[in-house]
Amino acid sequence: MKKHNQSDYDLVKQFIDGNQSSIEILINRHKKRVYTYIFLIVKKQHLAEDIFQDTFIKVIKSLRLGKYNEEGKFVSWVLRIAHNLVIDYYRKEKHLKVYSNDDNEIDIFNSQKFSDRTIEEDIISNQISQEVKLLIEELPEDQKNVIILRHYAGLSFKEIAEQTNVSINTALGRMRYALINLRKLIQEKKLTLTLD
Repeated sequence: MKKHNQSDYDLVKQFIDGNQSSIEILINRHKKRVYTYIFLIVKKQHLAEDIFQDTFIKVIKSLRLGKYNEEGKFVSWVLRIAHNLVIDYYRKEKHLKVYSNDDNEIDIFNSQKFSDRTIEEDIISNQISQEVKLLIEELPEDQKNVIILRHYAGLSFKEIAEQTNVSINTALGRMRYALINLRKLIQEKKLTLTLD
């Protein structure tokens, strides 16, 4: 049987068993969808190309380390990796933003917002972030996606609607239900998600 006619599952298995050409077929089979997905979020060709390349480097490493399970579709797993790399990129960008004091009447560097947090505040903040991530994982897939695209990737509801092929009202509705469900989960688990 020709390799190009084989399922993703068979090609993944062959790659894990040492057949290098199988991964090339998988990349070629899904590159358009994965690249388009990344490009729709980042909207910059060179950045999309970099993240696309990083995605498949991570895919190959993860496959070699046995971190892929066959529960979902291969392409969905790849898109999840791409999505996480996009979020990582935006997180780093946020931390690297430079502020100038020259354009402001008030001294922004004398602001609480720019002061260093204590180690305790950092630890609590990291714990809160982890707890929120775990809560988001419990949401239905469509609600989870809208939260990730809005709050981690920074997309507008119009962009989310285009990205997920739904109307803006549907995207807004999913966000509303996601927030309602998150509040319920917080209450059920009796969590306190504040720095105070």
